[in-house]
Amino acid sequence: MTTVRARITLQPPPGGRILGIDPGTKTIGVAVSDELFFAAHGLPSIPARPAAKALEAIKTLISDYTIYEIVVGLPMNMDGTIGPSAEAAQGFARSLEMLLPGGVCMIDERLTTVQAERTLIEADVSRAKRRGLRDQVAAVLILQSHLDSRGHGSDD
Repeated sequence: MTTVRARITLQPPPGGRILGIDPGTKTIGVAVSDELFFAAHGLPSIPARPAAKALEAIKTLISDYTIYEIVVGLPMNMDGTIGPSAEAAQGFARSLEMLLPGGVCMIDERLTTVQAERTLIEADVSRAKRRGLRDQVAAVLILQSHLDSRGHGSDD
């Protein structure tokens, strides 16, 4: 697995999808693509601790949604350096690599949490509800960015 890779060249299985992940210390935001890779759809966030239980939940998603690729957000510093949060995300991605060998990539996700918060505010979501949706929306933004960068349609 490389640190930041925009595209994996695996051939998707029939009905295969891509999973987007916004790793966090408390919760893990999760999103899944549609089967045609046009849109990302949020799934309920997963508690980050205990880590073994979080990985088991992701393993279930891999099976349930025929996941062949996982895109993990890499929260780089604004100057492009790797800080403690990005190091933790890289460690988490290595754990995911054990669940889906060769199918994990990371993309720069600077400011997705800020963008997710703004999106929820613009949608007039209450402060209490925003807390529960922020990571999910960030995962959708990460995955949608990846889908847009690879072009639409499963034959790309």
